[in-house]
Amino acid sequence: MKLKRRRKLVSYLNILDQPVRFNPFLFSRSFLLWALLGLMGGIIAGIYWIGLEFLTHSLAFFDGWQVIPVMAICGLLAGLIIHFIGDPGEIDLIVNNVRFNKGKLDPKNNPSMILSSLLCVASGGSLGPEAPLVQVTGSTGSWLGKIFRLKGEELRSLSIAGMASGFTALFGAPLGGSLFSLEILHHKHAVEYYKAIIPAFVASCFSYLVFALIIHLGLGPIWNLSAYEYSGIFDFGYAVLFAIIGACLGWAFIFCTKFFKALFDRQPIPIYIKTLIGGICLGIIAFYFPLTRYFGHHEINELLGGEFTLTLLIAILVFKIIAIAITVTSGWRGGFIIPLFFVGATLGVIINQLFPSVNLSLAVVSCMAAINTCVTRTPMSTTILLATLTGFGHFIPILFASLTGYFLAPRLAFINSQRDITN
Repeated sequence: MKLKRRRKLVSYLNILDQPVRFNPFLFSRSFLLWALLGLMGGIIAGIYWIGLEFLTHSLAFFDGWQVIPVMAICGLLAGLIIHFIGDPGEIDLIVNNVRFNKGKLDPKNNPSMILSSLLCVASGGSLGPEAPLVQVTGSTGSWLGKIFRLKGEELRSLSIAGMASGFTALFGAPLGGSLFSLEILHHKHAVEYYKAIIPAFVASCFSYLVFALIIHLGLGPIWNLSAYEYSGIFDFGYAVLFAIIGACLGWAFIFCTKFFKALFDRQPIPIYIKTLIGGICLGIIAFYFPLTRYFGHHEINELLGGEFTLTLLIAILVFKIIAIAITVTSGWRGGFIIPLFFVGATLGVIINQLFPSVNLSLAVVSCMAAINTCVTRTPMSTTILLATLTGFGHFIPILFASLTGYFLAPRLAFINSQRDITN
């Protein structure tokens, strides 16, 4: 009888969010909650990816001049979804809610985000699925926290863990995805959310496992860089030099985005008109430069394995930056991490063509790291992500490039929600 009462007491303590007093290990109910969130995040990411692949292959049937009306129609439909169902917001809204709204991410706009982003990404917009997944899985963490009556830092940590699970599923990098979910909140104050790092690790691992099972994802890099052999201490100098060029390109992207934002905001027009105009512009760019279409997940391998003239590479570089800027500012939904990696890879290939003695892999990885860090200010996670995604065996040159891009970033942060503490 006493044993039965003792078990009931343990159950009640768990419900009241108090630690289990009879467990001699660190393993607790919280671990199960983080694991459950990771499983849910992996399932959400897997279903989203299957839907995205199906829609992408369906729309890929249209090529040539047909790309222009297809992207215009998809842009219009995405705008109508946002107009009538609800505006899911941008990455700034997610960051602001985590930082200033006690980690509460509202899932009510998830249908709008899922539908609009599927149309935008699958039709060929220069934005990836990472931001939609981060928002949906992050709000799932917030919803789960409310069910278990979590408050304060515990609720915020669960929301961050949800964000990490979505980001990890796409990139296949649990450590990089976890750190990114902390760094993106604010580059100088990532330690402020250190309590969320273990929940993020656990959720990321379970999310990656489920996602890999659903889409049959294998281990190993997804971008086929040639083997790199360390040739001496000067390689670190080359990494910094390439990163300086990459940071300059990051500045160019930021100013290009500001220009198109001012252009689209000059006249107050409905969101579906903006997305329609954006779709037409993106379709025209994709018609003349097909490699700029889509967010770059598969296109980076085409770039690395193909033979392109220097003139064509420069044109792809310029118009890809313009395409990302138009996609971001015209109301299309998605994330710009992988597209920026594509821009960095293009710059690295250009440098290699201009100076054939330069190691291609070192140039590509350094430029990819620098431009992404310059824009997002996430040097730690960018370094780990690129080491995982490219299979670049030497960690330190990537870190040198990431830090160079970070310290050469504009004082005024590109992500609005990072600005209040920065300046």
